Amino acid sequence: MTIALYGRNIDKDDEKVWFLLRRLAAGGAQTYFFQKELHPETDVVLALGGDGTFLRAINMLRGREIPIAGINFGRLGFLTSAKVEEGENAWIDDLIKGNYSIQKRLLIQVESTAIPHGIYPYALNEFSIQRQNPSMLRIDVAIGSEHLPAYWADGVVVSTPTGSTAYSLSVGGPIVTPDSDVFITAPIAPHNLNIRPIVAPADSVLEITFTSKSSQMGVVTLDNTSFAVPVGSKFTLRKAPYSANCITFHNAGFIDALKDKLLWGEDKRNNF
Repeated sequence: MTIALYGRNIDKDDEKVWFLLRRLAAGGAQTYFFQKELHPETDVVLALGGDGTFLRAINMLRGREIPIAGINFGRLGFLTSAKVEEGENAWIDDLIKGNYSIQKRLLIQVESTAIPHGIYPYALNEFSIQRQNPSMLRIDVAIGSEHLPAYWADGVVVSTPTGSTAYSLSVGGPIVTPDSDVFITAPIAPHNLNIRPIVAPADSVLEITFTSKSSQMGVVTLDNTSFAVPVGSKFTLRKAPYSANCITFHNAGFIDALKDKLLWGEDKRNNF
């Protein structure tokens, strides 16, 4: 087995990194670190860090459906499925033996002439448009042939089920299980409070445009990549033709992650 490791701020002399490398080598795995190019014989990618590192690694796969696992060397690490800690670290042996599950996670594909050359136009978590100055935006969204009432807001987020626990959740979107096949559209700080998030099937095509009274530009974000775009730009969002193959170890469930990492339902009354 050949395992590629990616980390943005990882010290290769760190004790945890050396422990991981030794355990992988002891199991017969060959490992290497990469920054841009993956060897063609790579079987698995490990993203060492937090959620930002995981998203960056997905970006660098560029559509190659190589299984990927996030290993938490950061803080919250909601997208990570394991961590290096004192004890057996049984997940390392499970990885080498192939004793894991693969969840196919939906990606958003974004099309627009406003996207700068070289930007990877896909997102695992979310696509967003936001204001660049204090003036709010008018954002028009069509789901298929149906047009939503205009959002007057700081921006809008279109999220996958994976991203439902990220930016979308912070602006009032629902939590959606990762095996769902939907898009979530949620306004950011809406001025018209009778407009709420909406969930649509992922086989829908979304068309989004925006205008502003006093700004010529807005900011678009695809996961952790952002760039400025002119007012009036049009964006077409649809389900990508391929998925992200995310490794899940058998002791890691979505509801358990919500309770452990987001303290979902934490209530002192549950302790009695």
